[in-house]
Order: sequence, then C-alpha cells, then structure tokens
Amino acid sequence: MTTMMALRAHARGGPEKLVYEAAPARAPGPGEALVAVHAAAITFAELTWDLTWTTRDGRDRTPVIPAHEMSGTVAELGPGGAATGLGVGDEVYGLVAFDHDGAAADYVAVPAAELAARPRSVSHTEAATLPLAALTAWQALVDHAALQAGDRVLVQGGAGGVGVYAVQIASILGADVTATGREGQQDYVRKLGAAAFVAVGAHGTADYRAAAPGGGFDVVIDTVGGAVLDACYDAVRPGGRLVTLAAPPSAQRAAALGIHAMFFVVTPDAAELARLAGLVDDGRLRPVVSQTFPLREGRQAFESAGLPHPPGKTVLLVR
Repeated sequence: MTTMMALRAHARGGPEKLVYEAAPARAPGPGEALVAVHAAAITFAELTWDLTWTTRDGRDRTPVIPAHEMSGTVAELGPGGAATGLGVGDEVYGLVAFDHDGAAADYVAVPAAELAARPRSVSHTEAATLPLAALTAWQALVDHAALQAGDRVLVQGGAGGVGVYAVQIASILGADVTATGREGQQDYVRKLGAAAFVAVGAHGTADYRAAAPGGGFDVVIDTVGGAVLDACYDAVRPGGRLVTLAAPPSAQRAAALGIHAMFFVVTPDAAELARLAGLVDDGRLRPVVSQTFPLREGRQAFESAGLPHPPGKTVLLVR
C-alpha cells in the first residue's frame, strides 16, 4: 500500500482549503500501530489551531490531515508495537496528537500505547466521538478539578461537543450538576444528567451565581470562553475550582477571589480511554453523534459549523 484517500489541506486556512485526494500512506514506525479508520470525529475549531499547521517548534507541516479522534481496526504494527498487547485486527479507538496528521483518511499511524479497545456496545461512528471530547471532559473533572461526589458543578455549554460528556461524567461521579445552554436545550441536557439548567442570553451569559445555593459552585467547567469565561469567576465559591478549555484564566482575578483556576489541553491516555469505554459498555455513558458525512464530503462537514445541527460531534464515515 503506497497511497490512500485522505482529506488534506496544502495551505493554512479554513474549510475552503480542504481537498479529498490520494495521499501517501506511511508504514507504522517503532512503537506505532497503523489503524484502518472506520470513523473520525472532527472539531470545527481545529483549523484555527497552530498545531494543526505547524510542528511544536513552529515549522510548517503542510499538507495536513485533520480529525484527531477516531475508531478503527489495527491493520499493521510497527517494531515493538506488539509489546502493548495489541494485535492486528483489534478494534481500537484513540486520540491523535494535534501536531500529527489526523484520522480523516483511510489509515492513520498512532503510538500503540495511546490506543484502547473501543467500546463494543456501540458503533465505530459513536465510539469516534469519545477520544477527544469525552477524554477532555474526564481530564477536566477528574485530573484537574479533582471532582468529589456531592460537589456542585456548573458546566458551561452543556449541549456542546465536550459539554455533553462533562454533564454525563459529572453526574456519573455523583456531582450535583447544573448546565447552561440555549432556550430549547433544557430537556435534552437534563436527560444527560443535569439536575438544573440555566438558559443563557444572546451573549452566552446569565446569573450563574444565583443558580448555586450557598454562594457558588465547587467546580465550574468552561467550554466556551470569551464573555462566558469572564462571567465564570463569580460563580465559583471561595476555594472552588475553575477549569477552562478555550483560553487560560486570569491568575490575578482568581487569586483576588480565592479560587483555583486552571487551563489545560487534553492529552492521549489509554487507561482513561479504557475507563470511558467501560462506562459506555455498562450503559452509563452515551456517545452523542450530531451528524455524519462520508469522508469525501469532509469539506462540507467543516463548512457545516455555522449551520443548525443537533448537539454532539460531527463524524466522518471512512469505512
């Protein structure tokens, strides 16, 4: 195999730069697995990320392939890849590093140690929605916010790509969850596990503090940024935790209020992916697919960002 079909961009830009075309297929390197992609989920904002287009030291790496969460089948193992316990034919899912070519292609090479067995109670399409979005929610709540059962949690953007998982996971872990969203999303977000819902206005903000008995939330997860982040600080109780996903918080403002504020970028973690797969197979965590497109229509998938669509992730169907 020397070529594969892929969605690629040869120059930095938006969806208009994406082309479905034949591309070189590389063999897996040491410690890598070559995965035959069945489905790959996209993040609309990824075409604006520097790491989509450059290496970590700033060198251009076009042409690039987007989509960094996928589900598929191990097609080949590089030297040492079998040491992880993976075998050819295993059905896996995983998060592809943001400064590497993604999974909007027939094949993607991924460090074998970063892959986990995919949840088997759902389809590849549903499994592909989890490795970035659900893993981000898990790491925000567990690794960074140190969520405890009984904590009062506010999830900003409860019907968003990450928000739908933050609401579910916080509820699974025993938190008292309040989520924000647009008018009309209340019933949907409550079904995910939110005990309370706050409808936001045109600018995405509301009186969040009033929604928290006792003067504030123990944990606030901001998936939105901008004016929403600005409104989050006063919603956190003194000593509480604010975790931001869109932009770093103000250390000075957090210190003045006596709260712990942190920003992070999700990282691959096979053990946590295995935990998420177990929650799915136990029927406790539900993957959320917004819409699907065949790989050859990947450009249209990215262009749909500004159009109305259901909550959840947009997925490219490869096989």
